Amino acid sequence: MQLNLVLANNIRTLKFSLVSLSSYQMFDTSINPFIAWKIQKNGLVIVALSLFFSVVTSPSSAAEKFKAITTFTVIADMAKNVAGNAAIVESITKPGAEIHSYSPTPRDILRAQGADLVLWNGMNLELWFEQFFQNLQTIPQATLSDGVKPIPIKEGSYGGNPNPHAWMSLDGAIIYVDNIIKAFVTHDPKNAAIYKRNGAAYKEEVMAVMAPLRQMTQTIPIDRRWLVSCEGAFSYLARDLGLNELYIWPINADQQGTPQQVRKVIDGVKTHKVPAVFCESTVRDDQARQVARETGAFYGGTLYVDSLSKSGGPVPTYIDLLEVTTSTVVNGLIKGLQ
Repeated sequence: MQLNLVLANNIRTLKFSLVSLSSYQMFDTSINPFIAWKIQKNGLVIVALSLFFSVVTSPSSAAEKFKAITTFTVIADMAKNVAGNAAIVESITKPGAEIHSYSPTPRDILRAQGADLVLWNGMNLELWFEQFFQNLQTIPQATLSDGVKPIPIKEGSYGGNPNPHAWMSLDGAIIYVDNIIKAFVTHDPKNAAIYKRNGAAYKEEVMAVMAPLRQMTQTIPIDRRWLVSCEGAFSYLARDLGLNELYIWPINADQQGTPQQVRKVIDGVKTHKVPAVFCESTVRDDQARQVARETGAFYGGTLYVDSLSKSGGPVPTYIDLLEVTTSTVVNGLIKGLQ
């Protein structure tokens, strides 16, 4: 009975929406002109289908679990470990996505409107999120980097701003998990005990994985401990591992791989006799491989930072991401020294 009533109400809303669409006017007070632009681009049929399926799967149609939406897969996995079976967690962006310049779709906004909580990184990582969140003003949100001591970006048009990749630090990861626990407990208090218990266990797991990885760099001579990458996304990890950092460009939202940037890194690798060069998974590795060729450094492989892989990939979880990335760096440096 309740389901039929909700469907009837939403179908009436859908009919009203389609009438308004004929003149490309605002069809729902909760959706801003960004949607209207997408309607003009994609056509009425796609939007109508999106609305219909959002009706069918609407959280109001049945008693469902607490639902959290995150901006990218890394923090979604963190949140899932805290939530356990008490809540649903979904990521707006998909595995492997470039998150700095992501363009939200109408379906993203409609899906997020069914959420009870939005979790995002902050520190200017999700450049698209502020516009996105304008459509979700009634939904509580939590910034997971709150409390992190930021490392500033050193150069480029974002110079002086905080480096947003703070989840790559063990200390930062613990702060993220604490902020997730706090957000879940605040907005879904009936399951507070579950969130606190799961969060505490997850923090122990993260620390247990990172502790031995920190020791691995001790086998590398101090003056050869360098982390060279495409994007300057590893400042926190480099600091925690006692590595110097060199990168081709400071952040993916800035210019990427200009001849001047590549030349600077080539000169730096030669000067410091850096054993290995790496690049992250969400960008092309051409410039990093060029640096390796022109310096004789070992190309150490792919690092993961902004996105998890699909379930069958190399880093389906955040802990996998930390372990694989750190091991790749250390093993690449060791091979480059041989």
